[in-house]
Parts: sequence; C-alpha cells; structure tokens
Amino acid sequence: AKKKKKPKLLNKLDKTIKAELDAAERLRKKGQVEEALRAFEALVSQYPLSPRARYGKAQAEDDLAEKMRSNEMLQKAISTYDEVVHLPNVPSDLIKLSLKREADRQQFLGRMRSSLLTLQKLVHLFPSDTSFKNDLGVAYLLIGDNSKAKKVYEEVLSLAPNDGFAKVHYGFILKAENKIAESIPYLKEGLESGDPGTDDGRFYFHLGDALQRMGDKEAYRWYELGYQRGHFASVWQRSLYNVKGLKAQPWWTAKETGYTELVKSLEKNWKLIRDEGLAVMDKRSSLFLPEDENLREKGDWSQFTLWQQGRKNENACKSVPKTCALLERFPEATGCRRGQIKYSIMHPGTHVWPHTGPTNCRLRMHLGLVIPKEGCRIRCAQENRTWEEGKVLIFDDSFEHEVWQDAAASRLIFIVDVWHPELTAQERRTLPAI
Repeated sequence: AKKKKKPKLLNKLDKTIKAELDAAERLRKKGQVEEALRAFEALVSQYPLSPRARYGKAQAEDDLAEKMRSNEMLQKAISTYDEVVHLPNVPSDLIKLSLKREADRQQFLGRMRSSLLTLQKLVHLFPSDTSFKNDLGVAYLLIGDNSKAKKVYEEVLSLAPNDGFAKVHYGFILKAENKIAESIPYLKEGLESGDPGTDDGRFYFHLGDALQRMGDKEAYRWYELGYQRGHFASVWQRSLYNVKGLKAQPWWTAKETGYTELVKSLEKNWKLIRDEGLAVMDKRSSLFLPEDENLREKGDWSQFTLWQQGRKNENACKSVPKTCALLERFPEATGCRRGQIKYSIMHPGTHVWPHTGPTNCRLRMHLGLVIPKEGCRIRCAQENRTWEEGKVLIFDDSFEHEVWQDAAASRLIFIVDVWHPELTAQERRTLPAI
C-alpha cells in the first residue's frame, strides 16, 4: 500500500509561528483542553489570518464540548471550523479536515441539512476525491433522499469502479427499491472488498435476505460471517437493535415468559376477540391494511392494528372496544414500544419470506382465532408449529421465521407483542421505540 502522505497543514504565515502552534497542540494532545483553548485563542487574536491557529481553536472547542457534554460549545466549534475555510491561503489538506469534521459534528447534533451543505461544498471543492462523495451519499440517505444518494454512488462507481463503500451503499439502495437480483453483486463485492465502512450488520442482513429471496442457500454463509463479525447474536437471530444478554430462544412457553395472566386472559376470551375482529372484517374491511414491509412472496396478508409502539389507536379501538378494554390491564403489551397489538388475516396461497424482526427486546404472542384444519404453519429457526383456535403460541421474532398459508380458507390470528421478560423497568421506560 502507498504510504499515506502526511497532510500539509501549514501555510507560509503558520510556518513562522510553528513553535507556538506546536506548544498549544501539545497541551491539547495531553488532554489539557482548557489551557489548549486559551493558547489557541491567544494565537488567533495575535494572528487572525492564521488558518492553523483557527483550526486548533476549533479542535480545542470540539474537545471541550465532549468533556463538558455541551451542545452549545460544539456549536462554537462548528462555527470555528467553518471560519478556517474562509481565510486566505488555506492549505487544501486543512480545508478538507475542517469541512469534514464540521459535517461530522453537524450530523452528531442532528443538523442533517447543514451537514449536507457542508459535504456539498467539499465535493464541489475536491471533485476527484471520491471519499467526500461517499460521505455525501450517506448524508442523503440520512435525510431519506435515496434517489439523490443513488446518483452520488453511481458517480463514485463511474470514477472508482472498485470502491467497496460505494458498492455496499448502492446495493443497499437497490435492495430498498426491491431490485433484489441487481442488489446482490453490489452488496457481495462491497463486503468482500473489506473497505472501511463496509463491515456493517445491515449489509450482511440485506445481502442474506436478497439471496434467500432468490432461493440461494449461500445466504447462510453470509449470515454466518455476519455472526462471526459480531453483527448478529447467532446465525438464526439477526435483529440489529438489541439489548445484550437477554435469554435467546425461538419458542417460549407462557410460564417461561412470566406473563401467564395475559395468556390466560387471551385464551379465556378468545371468542370475544375473534367475534369483534370478524365484525370489523365484515363491516369495515377497509380498516385491514395490507402488510407493507414487502415480506410476502405471494398472496394476501392484511392487518388491523390496535397498538403501535406503545400508542393506542383510539379510532381502531372504537371498532373492537371489548378487546381493547381487556388489553388495557396488561402494560407489558400495551406499553411495549418495540411492538404492536393487531389482528392479522392471511388468505390462502400466501407465503411469507423467511425474515427477522428488528429487535430482541420483545416476544410475540399469536392467539389462534380462525384456523383452517390444515395448510397453515409457521417456522421459527428450525422448528415448525401450527396454530390452534383459542390457543396462544409464543416466539421470539428476532429469530428467522417463515409462514405458509396453503389452506382452503382464510386464517385469522391476534398478535400481541410483549416486552422481553428480562428487561428491567428502567429499560422498558427508556429504550427508544421501534
């Protein structure tokens, strides 16, 4: 590999005050942040046109912001990084460092639009540097503008056809557009490149998923690799938003969950829950919305949601008041901000791809309401089960699962997500919703 050239950070003026700059920088490197900031401030007031002094001041403010956990101080640092660029005769390496750090800190503060503008400036100033284009692509993805991100990665790949970072991100975007077969070579070659920024659980997740949908068993080789790299809890359990150390098994009994009251209540009242659900289907079938996560290979699958991310859908509950009243007694379900409570109807001829839920923080209860005699089954990890009317099945949907509905009639179940029983009260209160 080429030795990385040391960046040139000093212009003519700065070379004349190198000793003072070095002394201030030594303080900063030693972690004497306040002293370093004072030293750089003194240099800036004495040499207002010194880019290196100004950059040092920005770095010291940046360090201090971290030490004080102060967003206000970080905002100061961002402004100072920006000032560097507007001075005369700034070495281009220093412009790159200042703007890159400015964009990074803006993202850290959640100022996605500002960081986008900063990165656009970098790309404009250094059009041949593909790493800035790569960062710009990420900035577009962060604000949800996939089509602009896609254009950026197409530019990178036309300039640098082997850029692994651009490849995984381009593949990721193609996969999101449901261009499954096209996404595979980009995700695969990007991961194989080993380039910085490619070793991310999402890319293993989506490559494996794309291969599975193409019926390619090679998926498990990538899941295995993702597991070895520490992105997945196991080859079968591939959720990406996890709390470490929670008991992990595909199938659970009511007793193991500790939520026996909830299970008893669901099983005792299953006919009431069924009848309210069927009435909604008859009268207002428009309330059942198609499953929208693109998990079906074929067929019809609709859902009628009562709670989502711990929030009650008051309107939906008007249609099934007794069912909602029954659930209000169980905060482990209604308060589960990483799950849902919903009716799920699956029509004959439906196959749901093998897929994995987003988090290991919940368990999923399925109460059978209308279950055809045969043709319906669910696999979680390596074990198949079937539903029974009036009975609850409990599984951990962070493990790979797959569903077949080959019966002659429709299948109706009631789904209740609950917090993983090992989560503390504190974790239940503070984990961000999913």
